[in-house]
Amino acid sequence: MVDTSFTHIAHSTQTIQQRYLHVITWGCQMNVYDSNRMVDLLRPLGYKVTDEAEKADVLILNTCHIRDKATEKVFSELGRLRQIKEYREDQGNPTLIAVAGCVAQAEGEIILKRAPYVDIVFGPQTYHRLPKMILDVARKSGNVIETDFPTESKFDFLPAPDESQGYTAFLTIQEGCDKFCSFCVVPYTRGAEESRPVQAIVDEATHLCSLGVKEISLLGQNVNAYHGQGPDGNIWDLVKLAEKLSTIPGLLRIRYTTSHPNDMSDSLIAAHRDLPTLMPFLHLPVQSGSDRILKSMNRGHTVSEYYAIIEKLKKARPDIALSSDFIIGHPGETNEDFKATMKLVQDITFAQAFSFKYSPRPGTSAAVSMNQIAEPEKDARLQELQAVLKDQQTQFNKDTVGRKIPILFTHKGRKEGQIAGKSPYLQAVHAQGNDSLIGQECMVEIDECLTFSLSGSLVKESTSH
Repeated sequence: MVDTSFTHIAHSTQTIQQRYLHVITWGCQMNVYDSNRMVDLLRPLGYKVTDEAEKADVLILNTCHIRDKATEKVFSELGRLRQIKEYREDQGNPTLIAVAGCVAQAEGEIILKRAPYVDIVFGPQTYHRLPKMILDVARKSGNVIETDFPTESKFDFLPAPDESQGYTAFLTIQEGCDKFCSFCVVPYTRGAEESRPVQAIVDEATHLCSLGVKEISLLGQNVNAYHGQGPDGNIWDLVKLAEKLSTIPGLLRIRYTTSHPNDMSDSLIAAHRDLPTLMPFLHLPVQSGSDRILKSMNRGHTVSEYYAIIEKLKKARPDIALSSDFIIGHPGETNEDFKATMKLVQDITFAQAFSFKYSPRPGTSAAVSMNQIAEPEKDARLQELQAVLKDQQTQFNKDTVGRKIPILFTHKGRKEGQIAGKSPYLQAVHAQGNDSLIGQECMVEIDECLTFSLSGSLVKESTSH
């Protein structure tokens, strides 16, 4: 179901006036998905996406609350957008600024107080109302704020994408979090865990594949906790959903992120062995290698339990590659705790990883701890960790040289006659090849490990569609 009130008004004239939309997206892949859906909502109303902010009638800043000093970064960017808005309006071009996402959810009233030139503030659960918000601004000539958690699901109001997104796409299947980790604001900005119905996901995935998509990344704050209503009336888990999606014609690859160790079931581990479409790559955040810090973080798992999961994964799928998240300098972290994290990293080894200094988030339990770690100490620890993680990623890429790996080609390369794409392990790979291979998965023998990518040669008669 789509809220069509604004659409009807837009179509009441003989032609829809061409308008331009500029979206700035910060943060996670779910924000990327949300931004794409905002575009889908506004496209029928005559909005066309532009990369030039100075050309846009509507400027949307889709924000993330995870990074350090997130709110201040929003106001810094809003200062730039204000200049664009004032210049355009001096030229007789009314311009609307909207702030979306997790900072909007957490700091909505503060944003309007500090930046009254912002027209709309809305959270992650209300962007399906965006057309109506724009109409309300036009009618009332005032600010609109939508930061509640509506009883209706936004997904029931979103139109199907009507333009190709390329050969890879994100698809949100679960939102929110019930874990309440001490450092995280997601339960407060995205709400409680909620899983979309299976049929709605299958319909969206089928539509994406009809537009040419070959690889879908399933998204959720705790994606492996997925428990959606199935068409048979039963609750389906992520394994059963992935099995169903694998039957969609043209879908070659399935990924999922972000996972939590507590929801890494034996059946999901087995699916990495049994389901060919499920990529041998897993992002499984551990955050710390110290049981004491994990308990302080309220993670709900121990280091030994994490090791056991990794052991099972490698047994089920020996070629699986791992990625993780690490937070360094959580309140109370000692040198011994940090050494435990370093040991875990060296024991497991990661093909990719994301690591950050702890920074307080208002409203979280860790933010009020009296055991904050000094910034210089956090900096030193983070640099030590990142050096090891970088070496591991480089070594993983070097170990790929000489292997024959299926590559999904998605675009032209930088050089003449070159095509580029991704390996099952999310590595950037390029090879000499005809443009007709773009959109296909081809076997490639990796020849060279470069700084930011791999180079390879096509293996003849290896193409799959």
